Amino acid sequence: MAGYTGSKQDHAMRLRRIEGQVRGLQRMVEDDKYCIDILTQVSAATSALKSFSLALLEEHLAHCVAEATLKGGPEAEAKVKEASDAIARLVRS
Repeated sequence: MAGYTGSKQDHAMRLRRIEGQVRGLQRMVEDDKYCIDILTQVSAATSALKSFSLALLEEHLAHCVAEATLKGGPEAEAKVKEASDAIARLVRS
């Protein structure tokens, strides 16, 4: 079971909203909308994806990493390293 299983519906709804934002961007480009207006919407979609990423990361830490650390050993070390790498990627993006 994934750490986000309890929030699956909420996550799916958020992703559908983001998908709608991205489709709106496509329409804006097709309709030759003003560049700054498009960039403003790009910023909003990017922010929504970052927010989703943080929520998913929080659930991963609370479920997958916490469970592995209770067991200890190499699996725990691997989960912590995996989470650290994911955080580093999020910070760099």
